[in-house]
Amino acid sequence: MIKIKHLAKTFGEVSVLKDINVEIRKGEVISIIGPSGTGKSTFLRCLNLLDTPSGGSIEIDGVNILSKETNVPKLRQKIGMVFQSFNLYAHLTVLENLTIGPIKLLHKTKNEAGERANELLKTVGLLEKATNFPDELSGGQKQRVAIARCLAMNPEIILFDEPTSALDPTMVSEVLAVIRRLAKNGMTMAIVTHEMDFAKSVSTRVFYMDEGIIYEEGNPSEIFENPKKEKTKAFIHRIRSFKEKITSDEFDLYKLNANIEAFCAKYTIDKQVVNNILLLVEETVINILLPIKNRETGINVTLEYFEKEGTFRVIFDYIGTQDNPFIDTTTDNLALLLVKGITKNSEYSFADNKNQITFTI
Repeated sequence: MIKIKHLAKTFGEVSVLKDINVEIRKGEVISIIGPSGTGKSTFLRCLNLLDTPSGGSIEIDGVNILSKETNVPKLRQKIGMVFQSFNLYAHLTVLENLTIGPIKLLHKTKNEAGERANELLKTVGLLEKATNFPDELSGGQKQRVAIARCLAMNPEIILFDEPTSALDPTMVSEVLAVIRRLAKNGMTMAIVTHEMDFAKSVSTRVFYMDEGIIYEEGNPSEIFENPKKEKTKAFIHRIRSFKEKITSDEFDLYKLNANIEAFCAKYTIDKQVVNNILLLVEETVINILLPIKNRETGINVTLEYFEKEGTFRVIFDYIGTQDNPFIDTTTDNLALLLVKGITKNSEYSFADNKNQITFTI
């Protein structure tokens, strides 16, 4: 249905979209996820030419929409868009908001447009609000009206740009329920969303965008349960990370501890967990890793906080010959006993002369 090749978009010297190549098939529900500022909304706006691409091509049903001969107003009748800010006409009633487009652009009679509008308002549960003005509606009701208004133009595909981001949490579910119903009815949709559970349940495919590209794509189980790329993993699991390199055997332990405590305070980590992390780092670095012979100067300490699961990984890596210092060959190594007592498990790996030990807390 939609073929996108080498799509690019720049604003001045800023490159927002970079060489996007993807297809959206009829009946698919595509969720587009990723950090803020990575080009997700710009990608949608390029699909219906609200933003003109700087390069590449977009074909809809075999027609290059970037051609000079393209009838842009007619194109936008095929591609509806629902914005996060509703964009309803404040001076028109709900019913009039739905009928103005079909009357003026599709040349429907007032009765035809009105009958269709009433059907759609019933579909989104707002028929009783037909004579109300937008200011008399809640945020969730306004967004449902915006969806109904989009449907009134009989689009072949609907683009949703964060349709719930401006809503109170109590109103999000009513809007998502309408979108779910559209998905069940086979409507082709592309949805920029931060609602991960919704994206997981409603999508046929998920695009993870980062740094202006579709960094990874796949079905919901692939993206949410087994992402292949590191940035996708970090985003899905909401991994917050802290890194520090110890460059000398006489490093400042107090400064390292203070930095770790500041990182943990940012995410309101339980004090006992923080104490365990500090003890793990101190015992591992001072009493286990620094004494290792055949080790190059320099130890990297990485903390990964999996915000979604509420768990920590603490990773130590250093250059040297292969030697797992956590193989317990004695029963009186106090440092090893302390470390094992405060961690759930550990993993050791060696590659390219780098030793890495990963602990889970």
